[in-house]
Amino acid sequence: MPQTSPRFAMPKAVRITGRTSSITNSFVNGIIPVIAPSEADIDEALGILGMSDEVVCAYCGDDASEWDHLRPLVIGKQPTGYISEISNLVPACGKCNQSKGNKPWREWMFGAAPRSPKTRGVVDIEERATRLAAYEQWRTPTRLDFAEVVGAELWQKHWENHAAIVQLMRDAEVTVEMIRERIATASTPLEPAPLAEAEAESAA
Repeated sequence: MPQTSPRFAMPKAVRITGRTSSITNSFVNGIIPVIAPSEADIDEALGILGMSDEVVCAYCGDDASEWDHLRPLVIGKQPTGYISEISNLVPACGKCNQSKGNKPWREWMFGAAPRSPKTRGVVDIEERATRLAAYEQWRTPTRLDFAEVVGAELWQKHWENHAAIVQLMRDAEVTVEMIRERIATASTPLEPAPLAEAEAESAA
């Protein structure tokens, strides 16, 4: 049976250190070259994917809302060397893009990840995988050794900056925990406003 939305769900408490992966992704994505394709490149790419008439998600067939990196830019908190170019981008929907993350596309498509094409029962998954495999062979993707290109000293500085920010986030989390404890043990506990009072305030 399809899952129904809960009548009420509290938002999860935010942890500052829970955002470290976003910082890492920013440090990688911030240096990734972006090469805009020509119209001919786009036409050729869509032709290989069987989308000359309609652009849809390459993974599941739903409406496409973005272009996803077919080969991940980050694995194990380190750049893979791949860049943003059309040979490494395919149309995707938000559900697939978020579910896939940094996983290899084939492993994810046929895996048990939430919202993967296999999990969602996409009927033409084999056909889509065949087109994506052909797309992978279309062009040799650019793959850079960033440390070699920019030099070891500058590359080390970049990741020292990253480590400093992550450590500052950890330090900030300690302060946050102290603040939470003091709020929790305050002499006057927090209480929700009476419904009528809350409604009157909102109407004012």
